[in-house]
Amino acid sequence: MRRSTKITAILAVAALVSASSSFASETMSYSDFGDLENGKKIFNEGKGDVPACTSCHGNEGLGDDAMGTPRLAGQGVMFLIKQLEDFATDKRQDTTMFIMNNNAKGLSPQDRKDVAAYAASLGGPKVGSDMTAVKELGSVPVGVRYLGKDLAQYGSEERGIPACHSCHGYNGRGAFPVYPRLSNQKYVYLVNQLKKWRDGSRANDPMAQMQSVAKKLTDEDIYNVATFLTSAEETTIGNNRVPEQK
Repeated sequence: MRRSTKITAILAVAALVSASSSFASETMSYSDFGDLENGKKIFNEGKGDVPACTSCHGNEGLGDDAMGTPRLAGQGVMFLIKQLEDFATDKRQDTTMFIMNNNAKGLSPQDRKDVAAYAASLGGPKVGSDMTAVKELGSVPVGVRYLGKDLAQYGSEERGIPACHSCHGYNGRGAFPVYPRLSNQKYVYLVNQLKKWRDGSRANDPMAQMQSVAKKLTDEDIYNVATFLTSAEETTIGNNRVPEQK
């Protein structure tokens, strides 16, 4: 399959997912996916040998750059359920904290749905990483925001890189149920995951889409696009705004 055909196929899938996600968001609530009270209890207190989610992801589920953990608050519920299922079945390996596989296995399938539904229901401030604090950490270089914005919104036809928003929605708002929210995600987590997609240590993406894209990204591309996405202004599901064409 030629490069242009591959990109067209990815965009077609993204369009279908975006349309179905708008319908789902209008007709379903978080409680349709799980027991929010049980999910809240697990999130804040843990269950059995499984620690509270707050111990790594923070009290509001906003993630932690120093630990490399992601923001869970406001993420797509079906995406979170899938990630927990993938950890439980070892389709995805936690190579950051080395605990998520055992944690997911320690919860029943219903528990995983419950805690995913609760995490997705959390609001929290629409802010990403404190880039001054990230610089002080010194563990991951910081990119150039405007270069990342250009790649996220337009991609690179010459290099065969589709725009992030073609699957994840404008400014990375998320195209649920398949494509997660990227806006306001933690910077260190974004960088780490893009590198894992690139080197193949993460491979639980549908149709190997992220692996295909990430393999074409340089380190500088990754730092730049993550710098933009962590600070990208959130837009709402169903907002059809697209960037002006150059």
